[in-house]
Amino acid sequence: MARVNIKDIAQKAGVSKTAVSFAFNNPSRLSESTAQQILTIAEEMGYSPDPVARSMSTGHTGTIGLLLPQPLPEIVRNPFFPEFVEGIGEVCTHSGLSLMLVSPLKGSMRRAIVNAAVDGFLTLGLEEYKATMVVLRQRGVPFVTVDSDPIEGVPAINVDDAGGACQAMHHVLAIGHRQIAILAIRSGKQGHYQEYVGTLGARMHGYLQALQQFGLSINGRSVRLLECTSTENGGMEGFQALWKLRRHPTAIVAMSDIIAIGVIKAATAAGVQVPQDLSVVGFDDITLASLIHPALTTVAQPSREKGQIAASQLVKLIESSLEPVHQVLPTRLIERASVCPPKKEEN
Repeated sequence: MARVNIKDIAQKAGVSKTAVSFAFNNPSRLSESTAQQILTIAEEMGYSPDPVARSMSTGHTGTIGLLLPQPLPEIVRNPFFPEFVEGIGEVCTHSGLSLMLVSPLKGSMRRAIVNAAVDGFLTLGLEEYKATMVVLRQRGVPFVTVDSDPIEGVPAINVDDAGGACQAMHHVLAIGHRQIAILAIRSGKQGHYQEYVGTLGARMHGYLQALQQFGLSINGRSVRLLECTSTENGGMEGFQALWKLRRHPTAIVAMSDIIAIGVIKAATAAGVQVPQDLSVVGFDDITLASLIHPALTTVAQPSREKGQIAASQLVKLIESSLEPVHQVLPTRLIERASVCPPKKEEN
């Protein structure tokens, strides 16, 4: 059976093909009765517009893209991600837009950007991809960066990563911990934290600021740094590596909640009591942070709000010109049961 097209609809409705196009794409150009008549006939005949042809005629796809730095299976395992996407989704629903997740296509960010049929992009944590920003500008669609170092002339939405990290580290130091391990999100820098940028750089800056207030630094003796993947398994592997050392930390400060949760699970399996033997602090305040036992002390960031604001900025860019805004959202320390003073004064 041949597919119904707009010519068939126009003939049955007794109108031009242009009128049929207006009924679907710009009904204000027709009288309400004419537009409704065309849409009713189209429904009866089983017609639906070809989205590709429709986007070619309107110049819009009705879709925004969320550009991701990692393969989808890896990034969706982090519970932070659904909360962030929830905020974006609320804006898309209100604005009548669809959301496309755009991850590297056959390992290429450039190929992914060029092939994505979207009206604009949100980028998440692309600080390591300077060339990606060039491709985005060449593509010629608006974009908003999230969790990246701000770029001149581009809207940027971040949270106070440095301030939150400083609070987390200050908390464990203030109650007496001096044998501390930082579990950083794997960066590709092999632990050269001086080269960290974006979110990692900001959080590390906050940790260092608090350490300096207590006359400490990352020295490999009392304060150690270890990188791991931002996954539960990454946190478990990080704990296991630290517990092979001769001197164990009394506190682990993790750059993400999912890493911290992996630490708690591995510690419990090894017979290490949290927080009596080991205090653990995270970052994000995902839903699981309050559900795990013991409940996780962490830094809360407004993940859903961040998604909402970023998506709203992008919609405004798509619909009209907008003065670029660099916005920083607040963070706060949430004290729960996974932290207590060390058992005894450290030497």
